[in-house]
Amino acid sequence: MQLLFGYIFIPPPSSAFILLFNNKDVWANLRAVRLFDQILVTFYQYRCHITLLIAFLDYHRAFLWSLVFSVPVFFTSMVFMYIPGLKNVLETKVVNMLSVGEVLRWALSTPVQFIIGQKFYIGAYIALSHGYANMDVLIALGTNAAYFYSVYSVLRAATSPAFNASDFFETSSMLISFILLGKYLEVLARGKTSEAIAKLMDLAPKTATLLTIDDKGIVVNEKEVDSRLIQKNDVIKTIPGSKVACDGLVIWGQSLINESMITAESRPVTKRTGDIVIGGTLNENGVLHIKAAKVGSETALSQIVRLVESAQMAKAPVQRFADHISKYFVPLVIALSFCTWVSWFLAGMFKAYPRTWIPSSMDSFELSLQFGISVMVVACPCALGLATPTAVMVGTGVGASLGVLIKGGQALQSAQEVNCIVFDKTGTLTIGKPMVVNTRLFKTMVPQEFYELIAAAEVNSDHPLAKAIVENAKKMRGSEEKLIWPEALNFESITGQGVKAIICNKEVIVGNKSLMLEQGIAIPVEAEEALAETTGLAQIGVLVSIDKEVIGVLAISDPLKPEAPEVIFILKSMNIESMIVTGDNWGTANAIAKQVGIDSKYVVAEAKPEQKAEKVKELQHLGKVVAMVGDGVNDSPALVAADVGMSIGAGTDIAIEAADIVLMKSSLKDVITAIDLSKKTFKRIHLNYFWALGYNLLSIPIAAGVLFPFTGFRLPPWIAGAAMAAMAAMAASSVSVVCSSLLLKKYRKPKKLNTLDLYKIIVE
Repeated sequence: MQLLFGYIFIPPPSSAFILLFNNKDVWANLRAVRLFDQILVTFYQYRCHITLLIAFLDYHRAFLWSLVFSVPVFFTSMVFMYIPGLKNVLETKVVNMLSVGEVLRWALSTPVQFIIGQKFYIGAYIALSHGYANMDVLIALGTNAAYFYSVYSVLRAATSPAFNASDFFETSSMLISFILLGKYLEVLARGKTSEAIAKLMDLAPKTATLLTIDDKGIVVNEKEVDSRLIQKNDVIKTIPGSKVACDGLVIWGQSLINESMITAESRPVTKRTGDIVIGGTLNENGVLHIKAAKVGSETALSQIVRLVESAQMAKAPVQRFADHISKYFVPLVIALSFCTWVSWFLAGMFKAYPRTWIPSSMDSFELSLQFGISVMVVACPCALGLATPTAVMVGTGVGASLGVLIKGGQALQSAQEVNCIVFDKTGTLTIGKPMVVNTRLFKTMVPQEFYELIAAAEVNSDHPLAKAIVENAKKMRGSEEKLIWPEALNFESITGQGVKAIICNKEVIVGNKSLMLEQGIAIPVEAEEALAETTGLAQIGVLVSIDKEVIGVLAISDPLKPEAPEVIFILKSMNIESMIVTGDNWGTANAIAKQVGIDSKYVVAEAKPEQKAEKVKELQHLGKVVAMVGDGVNDSPALVAADVGMSIGAGTDIAIEAADIVLMKSSLKDVITAIDLSKKTFKRIHLNYFWALGYNLLSIPIAAGVLFPFTGFRLPPWIAGAAMAAMAAMAASSVSVVCSSLLLKKYRKPKKLNTLDLYKIIVE
């Protein structure tokens, strides 16, 4: 067991290090090393579930054993005493006034008190050794007071010919049983909050088809292997209806991939040669050959699991409120319990109330002792301690299922306070992929021939605009096969201006206005007008010259995400201010701002990475709670500086690491989802505090006997324990707090986001 707990709480050592000392020849089989590593990593990922399982079994076993002993104690004390035959047996004297029933109750309650209930002694000792009192201290004090008074009573009866014992063995044993039931139900409920992680882990397929490919690219062999054996650069075959085994690159085939289990996006995405696929997603209708790029703990699925797990374990700042209350609450309860006992005892001693108030089965001391123990038991603060972490666990789990990864309670708490959002432009408000959106020809020419010439020149360039032109030319050709462009002679790339080459005996120049002027090419009026028009539309105008004559203008743009204007409008309705801070030029930034509905005074352009962070800090100095939404390395400083950093899922690894919230679907509407979910989660936390504190404030006076003089009603200690553990339906226990948190699983996105689904587009 000690070894098991060691692996649960300590990251697994490298298998290579272990095997190095056991078998020097093990390096001959790298896949064996890989498998051992993955087994350890998988075990480490499931450590929280194993911990919960151990706790679940522990409390389940303890509760059942406590019932074995406590139920007979209860019946001999509360039921059998009213059955004539059994009553006579139980009242049979053993020594002096000591009866058989008292001996049985003492014998049965002792294992419950000291063996089954030992965890409360351990918990109390640990708490007191650290200088604070917790729930275990209350339980230990309450049950020991009842138990040892009962021991005193029966020992006195055994040594006295006249003293009638009155024991509370049923109080201590039943109290421990009910508290163990409550603990068992809490662990059961906590286990349900980790379903998001378990479901994510189960997405990975168990096996994969490994292909062996020769130098000519022909498949010579295929075999089924454990998916944990996959290494980088392995080629995996994925058939229709199966899951992708790892993150990788499609090298052959075309299919539709359902990525909803990772991104929550319901629409299948077309994947063809050169596209990236995510491990755990479902291949719907075609055969794909995938070259493994990320395996094991490097995959997107594993990273998501780690993010969700760490988020659920992180403590929100609001939790400090509960910790602060508990620090003073437990000593206060102990003081109240002592005062209750003393008050009732002194009142009985000085006959401040009628003797008829005291039940016939006890004296004034026993009555006062029951009131004191009841106060101590009923005030259990465990629900207060669960109010925040359970809600955070469920909230982050729900977010993960919706494609919004929230890295812990701090991010969750800050998101619900956001009143200003700073957006990057490229890849955030826009698609992040340049596209040819318009072509204007000034001479009569077949478009396909026109694009063939310019694509032949641009295919030799790595510039993003060149790639956009080539992609558009491929669509013009309408072929999915590998394209062969005419040969480009005397190719030359002019940095910051464009390219030139001889293609099909024609001089082709593709570039900006300054390149044309340097080459002595006149720019016609219609071309000038076209360039001015593209600038006004936040587009880039690219001139095309063939044999020293401008033939046409290409308008290239990074298209605005269709949902962007609506998202900005919804944020305004939520009283959240929106800004654009971008490294792009002022003209493009203002044009984008106009399209999405952001006033030009809230636009900052040509900003360097450090200037973006400075702008965020400037807004914070003005008293705003700032969220930064970005996707690039240059956004990382601002993402860290912001109160809440939100990274687009398609962004860089650095940006994702720097952010507090990752929007896996790369959709702006998830900014609203993240904020709305955080608000709903914290409303639930406040409601949990209401139940936890309200229960204690209501039950403590009743347990102290406030109603007893008027109604004769008192709350016996074991009844107090039952209320704490079992009255979930009445929101009177820690179980009710956990159940309240679990209601977050019913969360649905704001209805106003439903219309945005109509604006979805897929860029291929």
